[in-house]
Amino acid sequence: MSVHRARSAAFAAVLTAAALSLTACGSAGSSTAKSGDAAGGKDAKTATSLADFGGMDGLVAAAKKEGKLHVITLPRDWANYGKLMDDFKAKYGIEIEDENPDGSSQDEINAVTSRKGQDRAPDVVDLGSAFALSAAKQGLLAPYKVAGFDKIPATMKDANGAAYNDYGGYMSIGCDAKKVSVCPKTFADLLKPDYKGMVALNGNPTKAGAAFGAVYAAALANGGSLDNIQPGIDFFGKVKQAGNFNPVEVTPATIEKGETPISIDWSYLNAGYAVKFKDKGIDWQVAIPSDGSYAQYYNQAINKDAPHPAAARLWEEYLYSAEGQNGFLGGYATPALFDAMKAAGTLDAAAAAKLPPVEKPFTTFPTQEQTDAAKKTVTENWAKAIAG
Repeated sequence: MSVHRARSAAFAAVLTAAALSLTACGSAGSSTAKSGDAAGGKDAKTATSLADFGGMDGLVAAAKKEGKLHVITLPRDWANYGKLMDDFKAKYGIEIEDENPDGSSQDEINAVTSRKGQDRAPDVVDLGSAFALSAAKQGLLAPYKVAGFDKIPATMKDANGAAYNDYGGYMSIGCDAKKVSVCPKTFADLLKPDYKGMVALNGNPTKAGAAFGAVYAAALANGGSLDNIQPGIDFFGKVKQAGNFNPVEVTPATIEKGETPISIDWSYLNAGYAVKFKDKGIDWQVAIPSDGSYAQYYNQAINKDAPHPAAARLWEEYLYSAEGQNGFLGGYATPALFDAMKAAGTLDAAAAAKLPPVEKPFTTFPTQEQTDAAKKTVTENWAKAIAG
């Protein structure tokens, strides 16, 4: 996930207007910290809730005994993950190793499978939905229900707790207003001759979910549907033919250097760049295209063979606490517990007010079958669409 992170969909979730206004082979070896025992001598690897630890204090003690947490593909500038990791470390004194922050969701799954039984395996993963569903189907994930599990809408979680939505956003158009005379507001605008060599994606849609989302959104803007992503592929083929497609994959560095003046990316990333680069003289404007409104969530899950199983579970409890959820919100992403926290009065209202405005809320999400079919179509047809 850097900004190349392979992020795609989520469980079929229904978002209200209010809620939305990464392989390397490691050396084999046993874990450096024996997996902590939950209350009653139960292995932390099989704990399915706080009750198995005798409560939060028991979980914290077990996690501190392990002393480490392995995360993967979490760029610090993605949905406020830098601050979330720093705050978790400060709160619990547990070191976090963030490997391959510029990787993809598929890289995460590859690391889980190739490092099974190794102390270098990821403890937790943050996956686009197609990847979360695939990992669950492969039996790679450990069911665990965080304390706030019941408050996560049913459509946004696996009923057994194998994975659940954490944060989401809309596909958006980011634009350097000092390099582009008139910033595009819609997908249709991207075909205008003003944008020669400017239109870039956050990765390759065959493996990067942010780019996959851009193609899905473009499909919706061009007569396609959740059952038909081909018009989105065709659209970017037209962008290429018009000379407007920029093959450079977007990162904060490419934006700062002016290499990718127009970026189709998640709203929380583009909104974050607007703030991040303001002091550097970059006027980064963000628009959520009305002709291709498309939103998705990412998903949290625990590696069934996590080398630090207690720390993994503590990380999830932290992310789904009010502090963690507001942390995502502080990164311009909509947290899964947005509505529940709003009702409880624990939502950071000032941060919520900074979310980019949405003209046409997206409320119907692709099913697993639709996502799988769309991924297959993109994998088969993307390269030839933008070749030459």
